[in-house]
Amino acid sequence: MGGIEHVARGIVADLAAKLPGQRKTQRGKLGLLVATMLEVRSANCMDLAASLPRPCKLVSKRYQWIERFLANPLVEVDEVMAPYGREVLERLSADGRTIVLMVDQSKATDLHQMVMVSVRVGNRALPLAWRVKETQGAIGFAEQRRALEAVLAMLPEGARAVLMGDRFYGSPDLIAWCREQRWDWRLRLKQELLVFEGDGESTLAECLARGERMLSDVELTHKRVRTHVAMVHEPGHPEPWIIAMSATPTPHRAFDYGLRWGIEAMFSDFKSRGFGLEDSQIQHADRLSRLILVMALALYWAVSTGMWDAEHNPTAAEKKPRKTARERRSEA
Repeated sequence: MGGIEHVARGIVADLAAKLPGQRKTQRGKLGLLVATMLEVRSANCMDLAASLPRPCKLVSKRYQWIERFLANPLVEVDEVMAPYGREVLERLSADGRTIVLMVDQSKATDLHQMVMVSVRVGNRALPLAWRVKETQGAIGFAEQRRALEAVLAMLPEGARAVLMGDRFYGSPDLIAWCREQRWDWRLRLKQELLVFEGDGESTLAECLARGERMLSDVELTHKRVRTHVAMVHEPGHPEPWIIAMSATPTPHRAFDYGLRWGIEAMFSDFKSRGFGLEDSQIQHADRLSRLILVMALALYWAVSTGMWDAEHNPTAAEKKPRKTARERRSEA
């Protein structure tokens, strides 16, 4: 038995424990693909086919095997991800800790964009739910909401969550959704957004120019969604951060927004520094979503292996407690 098949056996056993109702054939194929992805580190289906341990000798036949799996509508992405997401979210919410969630969009191929919700684990992020759409522009709130609702279903009862999002996501619709779910939020806003306070109407850029940096309980746009807003502009940065937040606005809380950078590293793992998602050459959004599922599970296995090793065989640097960003700023 080769190395890929050995790893696949462990992944299949884990899938059986987490998804006992999953079809055995589906489980076996998914486990084998995830193990091959870990070995090859490529999202290109021809690269995967070349290393896939299947009896057929022709690479073209193994490629067709991968294509059939990715086209299978019975492989429900959210259903497979749910137990993995619940496991990590339960661990992160232990002792009442707040779960840091991030939403962002990234190019998946020349034809497709993906919107993804991830969770911060240490200094990085792990994917929880995503939606893929054939578009060159921003993915709308409808797809964002469906991905967020998939994550909402994974959250342990009573868990506290804060959602971080870039300027694509600082919308009244998303703020209203977070308020409805009783989530906290740190969402970056565009400067041209209208803000209403009392009888006055202005833009966020005008407020900033007047030196109004902390806005409490204001209404955004003509939808009049209520939020707090904090504005900070660090020296050397080309633009200020204008952050909508659920809590009383302070500079420290505005800097919490920096926690979202973990998702950028995760996107790099999916693309240029890792699996090369943009080279997949897949034309259909549903098949691309299932390929992302294979990569997400591979990422979970790689991260969990690294975390286990760090816990049981820590280096000197890993033994030293890490300081939070807020602690580092207070020492500066």
